[in-house]
Amino acid sequence: MVEELVGAVLAAGAAGLAYLAAAARVVKQYERGVVFRLGRLHGEVRRPGFTMIVPAVDRMRKVNLQIVTMPIPAQEGITRDNVTVRVDAVVYFKVVDPGAAIVNVEDYRFAVSQMAQTSLRSIIGKSELDDLLSNREKLNQGLELMIDSPAVEWGVTIDRVEIKDVSLPDTMKRSMARQAEADRERRARLINADAEYQASKKLAQAAHQMADTPSALQLRLLQTVMAVAAEKNSTLVLPIPVELLRFLERGQQGPAPAEQAAGTTEQAVDDAEQPVDPTEQALATTEQAQQAMEQLRRAVEQ
Repeated sequence: MVEELVGAVLAAGAAGLAYLAAAARVVKQYERGVVFRLGRLHGEVRRPGFTMIVPAVDRMRKVNLQIVTMPIPAQEGITRDNVTVRVDAVVYFKVVDPGAAIVNVEDYRFAVSQMAQTSLRSIIGKSELDDLLSNREKLNQGLELMIDSPAVEWGVTIDRVEIKDVSLPDTMKRSMARQAEADRERRARLINADAEYQASKKLAQAAHQMADTPSALQLRLLQTVMAVAAEKNSTLVLPIPVELLRFLERGQQGPAPAEQAAGTTEQAVDDAEQPVDPTEQALATTEQAQQAMEQLRRAVEQ
């Protein structure tokens, strides 16, 4: 009798342990448990920790509440300004209502992925190329709103959406490179023209100042000579003032214009009557050049 009683107790204990093992569930901190009793949603969502269900009657599904990072496959489309591009993005979302995420949608991850791809293609068609390249923050907000609107019914909220990369055709890349190069060249020319304009104004002011004080021009000439000589060049450039050349030109002028014209006519008649010797003409030209150089040297010494 005692043996039968001990056997019954042991059998009951073993059955209790088996029942406890079948009914015991542990929910992690980042999870929530949704219990279905005979196929119907039962009670509240189970909180983290140890919990119990009825074996063979209840079935519990755990839902992860962590933020999910899901890459959106690259989508190819035509922008509003008729440019073919490939855009890929990434979406961050999390479950806020575990019951709705299990009941209202078959697979909320797949649903969010398909909605993100559709919304990305829609954003590509509504935007221009410049917006995709430079105004991504606004596009990210619009894409997030388009995905979040239907995801609310699934118990999912979109944390943020980021466009990762925009791939352009090689021909478009070359066209944009040429456009950027032309724009930089245009700005360089404008800067150069503005610099020339400012320099011309300064030079005009300097010319007026030197016109009032002629000695400043002479000092500037000497400074230029010193700058050239400091480079250890074998050639020395000596600038000659225009006033000096005009002085020499006035000094070389002959008698009155009428007498000069008469003398020129007689000389032309004599030259026409007498044959011209090339040697004598070359000697005369050389003598005139030597006389001019001598006058120039004297003027410089004075």
